[in-house]
Amino acid sequence: MNVLQAVLRALFYVAIGGVISIIGAAVFFMSWEPDRHEFPIRGIDVSHHQGEIDWGAVAQDDVAFAYIKASEGAGFRDGAFARNWAGAGTAGLARGAYHYFSLCKPGAVQAENFLTVLPRDASMLAPMVDLEMPEDCDPASPEDVLHEISDFTARVEQVSGKQVIFYAPESFYRTYLEGQGLNRRLWTRSIWRTPAYASDWTLWQYHDRGTVKGISGNVDLNVLGPGEALDGLRG
Repeated sequence: MNVLQAVLRALFYVAIGGVISIIGAAVFFMSWEPDRHEFPIRGIDVSHHQGEIDWGAVAQDDVAFAYIKASEGAGFRDGAFARNWAGAGTAGLARGAYHYFSLCKPGAVQAENFLTVLPRDASMLAPMVDLEMPEDCDPASPEDVLHEISDFTARVEQVSGKQVIFYAPESFYRTYLEGQGLNRRLWTRSIWRTPAYASDWTLWQYHDRGTVKGISGNVDLNVLGPGEALDGLRG
């Protein structure tokens, strides 16, 4: 074997090794999950983007709860909400509804949109508001944003009788919520690692491309925090 052949063979094996390493890393990250002994209660959040869901199959795949998108902004209502709500209930899952908050619409108006869809069900999980950095508009000042969130929260809590949960990824939390004294349960987002941006949290979204039986395509995967129980989310 001449020198050129030896070099080419070496490069070939290096390339193959690199491909195998990349595939292995991808498989690891796509299948990673928090320790099941520390985080035994698992759930999903869904919307019309998941299409038709076989809720019976979902319930048999170690899923205990589901949060279902009901509305967004001042006027959008998820067309799959009623179907998903009924399906999750029939399958015996604990279920809650959420609203995707727009930083460019009045909080009171968004609350009325959400309440138009939100079931009046004493056994349901507490409503959740999805708070994320805006992509379609320039928000007002942090003070004004907090005012609108407070208006939304007060109205939803008044009608539902349940304390709203705040879903807030790190960017939103640090920009608008950190140090503001908003005494609400926090749903964190931290992909592939334990949340570190907030010390006191109730739920954790650990994956945004998970797989669950009964759902075609990706779905968000979540767990309750250590020591948390589903009954604690009903109030």
